[in-house]
Amino acid sequence: MASSSACAQSRGPHHRPHFHVYYQNHTAVYSIDPIEPIGGALPRRQQRRVEAWAELHQGELLENWERSPCGSCSTTR
Repeated sequence: MASSSACAQSRGPHHRPHFHVYYQNHTAVYSIDPIEPIGGALPRRQQRRVEAWAELHQGELLENWERSPCGSCSTTR
């Protein structure tokens, strides 16, 4: 993903596996399995980049989701 993007995962008892994306003044939420937007919006180009990145890292995203405590797991790139 672009260096101007940030990714974070949050976990709670009612949340399905997902991650948040922050790009400039846009935010979006994507489910991990299947990879699809479930909230917010990004510019079309960034949306395609996020989806391609998430497909490549889907296994890692799911592993991180399972390992994270009931708080939040945050990473930036």
